[in-house]
Formats: sequence, structure tokens, C-alpha cells
Amino acid sequence: MKQMFFLVCTLALIGVNNAFAQEFTLKSEDLKGQLTEEQVFSGFGCTGKNISPSLKWLNAPPNTKSFAVTVYDPDAPTGSGWWHWVIFNIPSNIKELKKDAGNLQKGLAPKGCTQSLTDYGMPGFGGACPPVGDKPHRYIFTVYALKVAKLDAEEKTPPAMVGFMLNQNAIAKASIIAYYGR
Repeated sequence: MKQMFFLVCTLALIGVNNAFAQEFTLKSEDLKGQLTEEQVFSGFGCTGKNISPSLKWLNAPPNTKSFAVTVYDPDAPTGSGWWHWVIFNIPSNIKELKKDAGNLQKGLAPKGCTQSLTDYGMPGFGGACPPVGDKPHRYIFTVYALKVAKLDAEEKTPPAMVGFMLNQNAIAKASIIAYYGR
């Protein structure tokens, strides 16, 4: 009977402890549900500023060895969606990306990380640019906590391949969805 009581008490404490545990979370001061002109692509008929938003993540799993961030539009009329940003090999001590970190010329991304190809055919952030008249598209900003310090990928690795590697090495992930239509 004492053993059963001890087991029930232990399980209750584990449940209480888990209830207070913080979840891996992604936040942004720049994303408020709808993308703005700042996050819209400049090209392909769009006239935005093409500035990646600031992103901050909290409560990463303790065994995280690196991070990655992607921006993906599953609503693009391609049959396979559209990759707008793929940045990986972000050191585990980094917990945020500054606004416009996706601009390779500005050098705002963390040292040592890699920004690989997007579906625009170039590395770095490529903002939203859905077809005129389409329903608003979903732009899924995701941070991945990874079990490896570095992915075996480079700037020219296709985004779908990086996505495969991310999902194979993810410990946890957190996302924000924002919308944009024109």
C-alpha cells in the first residue's frame, strides 16, 4: 500500500511539474497576424520592402545544439508550396534573429549560420508575393531546436532538402502564422 501511495504521489508531482514547464515558443514584435509592406517581396509584381521580421524564441529544450528558421507558404499555387526563408546552423546560444537578418548584404544574421536557397532562387529572406486575387496565403514562420550543431547543407542546398534535414533532426519546433493577400 505504501508503494502504491508513493507511486501516486510521484506521478502527481511529475504532472504538476510538467504543468508549470514552459513550452518552446516563437514570438515577434513585427508580426501581428497580417504581414505588412515590410515583409512583402520587392519583385514579381510586388512592391514591398522585403524585410525579414524580428523573431525571438523562448524555452528551447536543454539539449538543443543549434537552431534553424524557415518561412513557408503552403498556399502557393505550385503543388509544393513556396519557401521564403531558410536559415540554419544558428548557434545554440542565440535566441533571436534581428529585423532584416535575412538581408545578406547587411550582415545582421548570427555569425556562422547559413542562409540557403529559397524558391526565389537565391539565399536570404524573400517576402510574400501571392498571385493577385488569390485568397490570403498563410506564411508559417518556424523555429526548429535541433539535436545537431550543424546540418550537412550549404547555401546552394535546395530548401526542400534542408526541410527534410530539419525534420530529421528536430527536437522541438514552434511557429507563428501570418497572412497576406493582394
